[in-house]
Amino acid sequence: MKNIPSVDLSGQYLSIAAELEAAVKEVLASGRYIGGPLVSEFEAQFAAYLGATECVACNSGTDALYLALRALQIGPSDEVITTPFTFIATAEAISAVGATPVFVDIDPQTFNLDLEQLSGAVTGQTRAIIPVHLFGQPVDMTRLMAIANSHGLAVIEDCAQATGGEWAGQKLGTIGLVGCFSFYPTKNLAACGDAGAVITRDRAIASTVWQLRDHGRRQGYEHEHTGINSRLDAIQAAILKIKLKYLDTWNEQRRQIASRYHLLLQTLPDIIRPQEYEGGLTVWNQYTIRVTSQAKNSPISQRDWVRSQLRQHGVSTMVYYPLPLHLQPVYKHLGYQPGQLPVAEQACREVLSLPMFPELDSQQQAIMVDRLLDLYCEGSLCP
Repeated sequence: MKNIPSVDLSGQYLSIAAELEAAVKEVLASGRYIGGPLVSEFEAQFAAYLGATECVACNSGTDALYLALRALQIGPSDEVITTPFTFIATAEAISAVGATPVFVDIDPQTFNLDLEQLSGAVTGQTRAIIPVHLFGQPVDMTRLMAIANSHGLAVIEDCAQATGGEWAGQKLGTIGLVGCFSFYPTKNLAACGDAGAVITRDRAIASTVWQLRDHGRRQGYEHEHTGINSRLDAIQAAILKIKLKYLDTWNEQRRQIASRYHLLLQTLPDIIRPQEYEGGLTVWNQYTIRVTSQAKNSPISQRDWVRSQLRQHGVSTMVYYPLPLHLQPVYKHLGYQPGQLPVAEQACREVLSLPMFPELDSQQQAIMVDRLLDLYCEGSLCP
């Protein structure tokens, strides 16, 4: 059997190689490699796609979060609520501005913030909430915005894994005060390197982000802020302009793949399929199941055993994320203890992301699920 990767970037490249190569050569010949009209054009096109008014491109999704927090003047003595079950960049950006991340447990079905616990985490120092639309699944933004507004908190949407997703017919990233996007190569809208963007309806915030990303300069050598170097390369802007045209098609292919997974996996015991909130449009950056049974006579978890068995048969999977943020060594000083956020901790032990990319075909999916079925005997996994 031909190996099935967890993600395959080459297929997408080959499908539009001629366009990408022509665009890159044009940039190389122009001599305009940083900023310039291509970056401005991408910013305008991406804002239009989302139905937003302001877009500022930057060097990465991590920088987008950092710049957004800086623009909102969030810093030391402030707290920002977020999820413990995501990539560290979300919390890292909070720490980078001197604020304190406050972690709230997650919903076991969607892996997103448990909104029932949100208000209980708000203190007098809380300034903002960063919901993460994890794996491409939207947070219930109607409820979250109501909670945030009742406490006077800013909402910064982390859309790194959810470009093109929607809540109640509105594109993610345009519902909160600010939306932050990553165009890392494995994202739904992917550059060929690092890239990101900040979306907002507030022109003053956009103006501040625009300055901060370029050493805090207003013009020439006049600097109003202590900024950073987070300018988007023109080559990446050219690539993103082309890929933006195909984003909806690729997202629809991802939804079809997820639907096939839903169907193929429905009879497997001890496997919990991801569930969506009604009202959301999921774009499935990852398709993440939970393996809930316990391994028999094995020193490793059932999830890890299943993963190793699939690997032996040429199927690559990923574990996002094996250790929750509140238990990371870097956040030991915050005082969180094991068992304090039990749903996130359980998810870290059970989640397994199956191969997901637009070019994944139905035969490859069927092969994977057949292998999973082979791992069962009399209704239980038998290592």
